[in-house]
Amino acid sequence: MVCSKIFLLFVILLSNPTDLTRLEAEEMKIISLSEPKLKGGLSLEEAINLRRSKRNFVEKDLTLDQISQLLWACQGITDKRRGLRAAPSAGATYPLEIYLLNREGLFHYIPNGHRLEKILDKDIRQELCNAALGQSPIRDAPVDIVICAIFERTTSVYGRRAQAYVFIEAGHAAENIHLQAVSLGLGSVPIGAFDDDFVRDVLKLKDPTRPIYIIPVGYTRE
Repeated sequence: MVCSKIFLLFVILLSNPTDLTRLEAEEMKIISLSEPKLKGGLSLEEAINLRRSKRNFVEKDLTLDQISQLLWACQGITDKRRGLRAAPSAGATYPLEIYLLNREGLFHYIPNGHRLEKILDKDIRQELCNAALGQSPIRDAPVDIVICAIFERTTSVYGRRAQAYVFIEAGHAAENIHLQAVSLGLGSVPIGAFDDDFVRDVLKLKDPTRPIYIIPVGYTRE
């Protein structure tokens, strides 16, 4: 099987080198996201004024464009030359790792290139709900965004103080999500009560990645 795959890659590379990137993307289940919009119909002041925690979601999926915008607001690259992102980070160490759950499975956001990597082909929102003390918005929302972090990226620079910096950064990213949700006509709710180890197991997280924040997002009844 391995020899066959190597042979296939060799044939594709000879016939059309550009197809190698496509094949690798398919093997890794990479989804390219649409370019984020840099101007919306709602002012920042209006979004701040309208933002409230929403817990009653309706069964209506988000479009890939909406998902793209939410993830860009959270950790998208806004300065391509320097690699700077939408939320500030201490020393630009960028410890955050963003995961997204919907009915189609579990995804990991890749800021570089604004892409999603599919990890699981299974709807695990109920499992995540169970890991968060049964809080139903996690199960009911069409999308759950989970902010995780690799603390060592920042502690290697700032030592013990870095733990506070990472949590502060998670707050920056989360507020961007909440405000972007409002701008898109969606609702969201911040959730911090969950069993860390249970969530790590549900998301298949490996050490040293730790979950920090769960944000259900979607259309609401309110």
